[in-house]
Amino acid sequence: MLRPDYPITTARLLLRPFTLNDLDALNSFQSRSDVARYLYWGPRSRAESAAALAKRIYSSTLGKEGQFLAMAVELASTGELIGDLNLEYLSSEHRQGEIGFVFHPDHHGKGLAHEAASELLRLGFEELGLHRIVGRCDGRNTSSAALLERLGLRKEAHLRENEIVKGEWTDELVFAMLEDEWKASR
Repeated sequence: MLRPDYPITTARLLLRPFTLNDLDALNSFQSRSDVARYLYWGPRSRAESAAALAKRIYSSTLGKEGQFLAMAVELASTGELIGDLNLEYLSSEHRQGEIGFVFHPDHHGKGLAHEAASELLRLGFEELGLHRIVGRCDGRNTSSAALLERLGLRKEAHLRENEIVKGEWTDELVFAMLEDEWKASR
């Protein structure tokens, strides 16, 4: 069972459970077409963000495979919600997980997603005891691919036209890191 000791603080961020008060801030970036461009969902209405938020509020701990841990990323200096993190528990037998992240474009290019996602990897490897963590993204999403590589995940696959997303064939990139690679990088 993973029950993070919230809030998790980094140099510039607070990682914490989502609350009902996060709806407007979450919708401020989930409703944007540039944010949803490479995701499975399109720009979300306020009601759709509220439904997504309800799932995230319920997901502040991680107990068994098939569940995911969701954390709000807050800028420590202002208290502003700037991002959304996920750690999904894919397999208890094989000790595998998957990370995901979505950040408000106003905060891209500042190293904040790297700072937050590094903590997600730490939680997965050091607290949940995962052996392998993957990160996947649309093949056109060069920013997410670059972030996964900066985090130390290795590109393992480029799946050509493996899914139809929003009516078009898309490529998928798969990155991964092993527990011993994580330990060696610390």
